[in-house]
Amino acid sequence: MDMLVRLYAIEDATQRLRAALADDVLIRRAMSHERADIIEWVRQNFPREARPWGSEVAVALSRVPAGCYIAVRGEEMLGFACHDATAPGFFGPTGTAESERGQGIGAALLVSTLQGMRAAGHAYAIIGGVGEHVRGFYEKAVGAVAIDGSTPGIYARPVSL
Repeated sequence: MDMLVRLYAIEDATQRLRAALADDVLIRRAMSHERADIIEWVRQNFPREARPWGSEVAVALSRVPAGCYIAVRGEEMLGFACHDATAPGFFGPTGTAESERGQGIGAALLVSTLQGMRAAGHAYAIIGGVGEHVRGFYEKAVGAVAIDGSTPGIYARPVSL
């Protein structure tokens, strides 16, 4: 299922989610020179999704400014989130290191990326291919709502080897 987010209505979530983030965690826009390392990090941390997500991250990092945000602690990467990679107006892919989950990093990446989309002129964002296990996260974090009839959506027939 796909979900819809009203980007003009996420301001309250922004302050709440950033305040919950640890002081030593920085959310920032990725830089093009970090491309190989970010894609490798995605491959190592998400081996099942590595092939499609690596391709989408590469697309997000090919633009200036990049459509990819990362969470870091010092030089250690903790998570990532992209936008406008699969299609214009789409949020994702996104992921947080397993050891860092439950600390607000994913929510902060989500909100930062959605703010980037709003700054780029989008009024709405589509979160594509949301599984039932994360639906509640998006509903709570940014008020995302399910889009009726959106399954299987844009990811219906991917090419594979």
